[in-house]
Amino acid sequence: MRKIALLLIGVLLFSSQLYAQKFTISGNIEDYDNGESLIGVSIFAEGTGMGTTSNTYGFYSFSLSPGKYTIVFQYIGYQTIRKEIDLKKDIDLDIKMKEEGKSLDAVEVTTRGADANVKSVEMSVTEISAKEIQKVPQLLGEVDVIRTLTLLPGVSTVGEGANGFNVRGGNVDQNLILLDEAPVFNSSHLFGFFSVFNADAVQSFKLYKGGIPANYGGRLSSVLDVRQREGNSKRFAAQGGLGLLSSRATVEGPIIKDKMSFLLSGRRSYADVFTRNSGNEDLAGNILYFYDFNGKINYRINRKHRLFLSGYFGRDALGIADFVNFNWGNATATLRWNWTISNRLFSNTTLVYSDYDYAIGSGDINDLGESGFAFRLDSRLRNYKFNQQFTWFASSDIQVDFGYEGIYYDFQPGKSTLNTGEISEEIFKSEFAFEPAFYASAEQKINGNFSIQYGLRYSSFYNIGARDVPIYDGIPSEQTRIGTESFGRGEIIEAYNGLNGLEPRFSMNYSLNKTSSIKASYNRTRQYIHLISNTTSPTPLDTWRPAGRFIQPATANQVAAGYFKNLKDNIYEFSVEAFYKHFNNLVDYRDGANIIIDDIETALLTGDGRSYGMEFLVRKQQGKLQGWVAYTLSRAERIVEGDDPFTSISDGEWYPANFDRLHDLSIVVTYTLSKKWDFGANFAYQTGRPVTFPVGRAEVDNGLFAPVNTLRNSSRIPDFHRLDLSANYTPKGGKENKKRWESSWSFGIYNVYARRNPFSVFFRNNPDNPAQNQAVRLAIFGTIIPSVTYNFTF
Repeated sequence: MRKIALLLIGVLLFSSQLYAQKFTISGNIEDYDNGESLIGVSIFAEGTGMGTTSNTYGFYSFSLSPGKYTIVFQYIGYQTIRKEIDLKKDIDLDIKMKEEGKSLDAVEVTTRGADANVKSVEMSVTEISAKEIQKVPQLLGEVDVIRTLTLLPGVSTVGEGANGFNVRGGNVDQNLILLDEAPVFNSSHLFGFFSVFNADAVQSFKLYKGGIPANYGGRLSSVLDVRQREGNSKRFAAQGGLGLLSSRATVEGPIIKDKMSFLLSGRRSYADVFTRNSGNEDLAGNILYFYDFNGKINYRINRKHRLFLSGYFGRDALGIADFVNFNWGNATATLRWNWTISNRLFSNTTLVYSDYDYAIGSGDINDLGESGFAFRLDSRLRNYKFNQQFTWFASSDIQVDFGYEGIYYDFQPGKSTLNTGEISEEIFKSEFAFEPAFYASAEQKINGNFSIQYGLRYSSFYNIGARDVPIYDGIPSEQTRIGTESFGRGEIIEAYNGLNGLEPRFSMNYSLNKTSSIKASYNRTRQYIHLISNTTSPTPLDTWRPAGRFIQPATANQVAAGYFKNLKDNIYEFSVEAFYKHFNNLVDYRDGANIIIDDIETALLTGDGRSYGMEFLVRKQQGKLQGWVAYTLSRAERIVEGDDPFTSISDGEWYPANFDRLHDLSIVVTYTLSKKWDFGANFAYQTGRPVTFPVGRAEVDNGLFAPVNTLRNSSRIPDFHRLDLSANYTPKGGKENKKRWESSWSFGIYNVYARRNPFSVFFRNNPDNPAQNQAVRLAIFGTIIPSVTYNFTF
């Protein structure tokens, strides 16, 4: 593998010399005040139509014929820079960009190049900055990227307090969530109320809903690429906040000025502190908290070599005294090496470790106490990843990305420990897998109006031993199991390495004029690991399982087309996109299935899916008044066909997915009144999600009745709608008083008119009359929730 990579590098270095009378301008772009790399800066030679954008690490490169040029560097929220050059040879040109002044008429907080939505070949992409998120009203004042993303087109959840998010008809496990390239398997704290991403530690968020580049793989529906900040390499700084739910603090600064920096950030909730000291014995023994920690070291060895070491650790704990305890969490570590091999060839080498685990139990396994009973179930998923990616800036018109990666998975679905006087253990069979992939893509400018991006990814998957695998005579079930086959360590149990592993990707942009364009894209994606859940919203206690002998890899094919328009000198953005996505080999559960079992295949069925719709977005990102209006009209459906009710769902007909919502409308507005005050409001409306209501009842025992269900998700709960308000107050001080300390207050009202939005509706026997069933409406929030947070920076 190494020899092949070196050969490719040699070929590219040689071919780069073949461009007669072409010289290259290249360099790194960073923030003037803190030294952090700037992503997506627009760089072009004025009057030529030739240019490029900075990559994820702030590096750029493009080539021009000899001559005199004005090179322009543009980035929304930063001062435009113009450099006069006389191009007679290759030039190294590093740039430090300053933020624009805080003029109320030119407030801009996004992190993209000018005209990026119109000029870029990317489509179905959402970018949002931490600064932008901080202005949006949030639950209890907690700045939350996931909750903000659900206010944009094509992104939704099944309800308040739901774990994860859904993109264009995909399940929550079909989103590849990366934190500095490390996969995060559970993106929520407190069962979905808050995300694991601390906005103070994050530089950028980028969500791909379609047109996914070839270097990303392993999930069907989307990629959320989150990049942590690098740390201030100029001076020491700190920021934080004290809220009603949690507090946070971040410190950063240079280890070696302008060469090596660090960032440390932590956050913790403290509901458990109040319950522990409440004086109420019923509350004192309860546990409810979360915490997370982010860290990063950035070392610029020289202009050609740079190292990054970053990590994340977060955990939730929930316990009800003398009854049950839960805890779950993510841990990640990433080591990256950037190497500028030449002014046209850039390399990024990444090593990743990711660990997700959970535990549920009752009592103390080693001390039974008065209960005489203790139980604990532990589960874990670890993976180890290597990725080598090259970017070749072939010319001003062509940029090529290629590389390879390998992921090793260690699935530990469960270890059950029971103590009723004598400790006994049952360990569910661990599974192991390896997923290698190769990818290559090119972005090419055909002419001044037409650009394309095309690529191919090839992935394969190997489910390997050591493990004992059941043998069934027919459809997997307890009744059809006839034996077991044993596999040794590293022995292949099942391999998926055929042509189905090919994943073509294509996007195009045709500019109608300087302010509008049409785009189209196609991508095929493949997923080899699945989250097994039979709840409306997946919980942290659901298990991940790999493709193998009984679970097939899932595949999705998506096409999309859209129109993009900027108005009034880029003050307003408008876009409309239409999409269609088809899924194959989706995993669903049998009616009444128990998924907390070792042989999970006996509880599962395989089917197909489809989603289709239109997304509209109007966005304003400059001036005192900013915000957006987002509307999605879409359907998400599933089908599981079989020869009998045991192997089919809803009689083998199409049925709505749990997260199907026909209408989804969000209105977000922020207004900067003065340098002291800014205000925010958002309104959300969604069609009620599908549910399965009973059509009758049956007596099961001595006058007790159970509901009789037929078609899955054939009814709907009432529609969802909510209004939130916020205000931020920044007193005079800080830099204006030549003091480094700055502070602000954030006030919020969540659910202003106290709407009791139903999360679900379920049926039970009437406690006063067991012969009757009654419907019960479960609302997560049914009242106004105020919040106040004190923020500081120095």
